[in-house]
Amino acid sequence: MAATQKIIVLRFSAMGDVAMVASVLQEFSEQNPSAELIMVSRPAFKPFFDHITNLTFHPIQPKTTHKGIDGLYKLYQELRSYKPDAIADLHDNLRSRAISTFFRLTGIKIRRIDKGRAEKKALTRTSNKVFKPLRKTVERYADVFRELGLNLKLSHKINKSPQAIPAKAKGLFTDKTTKKIGISPFAQHVYKVYNLEKMQEVIAELSSSGYELFIFGGGKTEQNIAEDWVKKHANTYNLIGNFNLTEELAIISNLDLMLSMDSSGMHMASLVGVPVVSVWGPTHSYAGFLGYGQSESDCIQIDHPSRPNSIYGNKPCLCGVDSCIDLIEPETIVNKIKEKLNG
Repeated sequence: MAATQKIIVLRFSAMGDVAMVASVLQEFSEQNPSAELIMVSRPAFKPFFDHITNLTFHPIQPKTTHKGIDGLYKLYQELRSYKPDAIADLHDNLRSRAISTFFRLTGIKIRRIDKGRAEKKALTRTSNKVFKPLRKTVERYADVFRELGLNLKLSHKINKSPQAIPAKAKGLFTDKTTKKIGISPFAQHVYKVYNLEKMQEVIAELSSSGYELFIFGGGKTEQNIAEDWVKKHANTYNLIGNFNLTEELAIISNLDLMLSMDSSGMHMASLVGVPVVSVWGPTHSYAGFLGYGQSESDCIQIDHPSRPNSIYGNKPCLCGVDSCIDLIEPETIVNKIKEKLNG
């Protein structure tokens, strides 16, 4: 395929997965400057792609305009106006398959991600577990473009490029000498969330050590928890509910480090080139979802024959009485952060 072709890219959710796609498309755009990309995803995720050249973002509205098969056909008709030469299905779900089928019937070339379902099942099963690192999800994304005949070699490096600090956040960055740590302590699935009392111990120790802490990610419940932490600990700031996604990405890009669960916070930090110390429970970095360019050595997780037992973190831990994530001591997390910032 000639590098001047137009490619429609499909990935609708989840937030972390879409952020990983953005990391891949950043490098794709750099290596294929004449190619045109049409990224199809949920409107909320558009800020992930705003800095990628030669990319047009096309929103999918799965609950309204594009609901059901009639809605998907309408989306197909919208996308057909771009006159694409190929479809890169990076999602492989019912919606993306339906849209791909519409295009295939008109002779458009389709390539779809190989999610490695059998390998992931082997990694997470309780008996005869095959415990080995699987192909990184970002490489699975990249494989789709390679199968379309395009060159793409991922660097697997984070490139820190601080963005302009939003006006209403400038007051948080007046001290240029203090190390700034983002904390993303929540996740979509409760089993991926580190014990909140222990997380508060981590925050207390980092605060007393003189770091500035910025808490990200969540809704009203998480916002209330963060506000409580802010009242109790110096140099700690709650960003939940106070900034939009574009502003959050800009703020994260100016941090020295992010502490995150296996969640979107890790992938957002990776997208803007910030190193991450990540905490893992029933999921595992071997499944391929480690943040782009992040180091396996910065993953905090316990060794246990039952880990991992979940790919997405929607299943409880099988490690025994205590959840495996709760066996991680706050001191372990604090020491890793200090080592990373001072090393």
